[in-house]
Amino acid sequence: GYHADRWKKLLIPNTSPTKAYFDTSDQDPFCMYNYLLDITTWNKSIRRGFIKVKITDYAGNTIESQMNSEASIFQQHQRAKILTGFHRDIEKIAKISLTFSTKTLIGPKYKLRILQMKLKSLNNPKR
Repeated sequence: GYHADRWKKLLIPNTSPTKAYFDTSDQDPFCMYNYLLDITTWNKSIRRGFIKVKITDYAGNTIESQMNSEASIFQQHQRAKILTGFHRDIEKIAKISLTFSTKTLIGPKYKLRILQMKLKSLNNPKR
């Protein structure tokens, strides 16, 4: 593993916050498969919320991403890129499902209309 305190001076410059993503191993307990979800939305008003991704292979095996800790902002005809992580990998994806949530218990339920979606494996970029 990496000790984060040893990387602090490199990763966090004095002027702005920095995000760093480390590859993990392919064995438990540290395996994580990262995907970049690139979507363009169609809603007229701004939506803030969280997206959970579920992918299924042709045999019916399903895996679900971890929910991001930060809400994303979705605007009309604007692209949003979201890093998602899975504890297992699926090579041949048959189906992709997205769940949008605002994490609020009170208030109206909002829908997120998507014009275009692309899911790219960061561990296996050729897929």
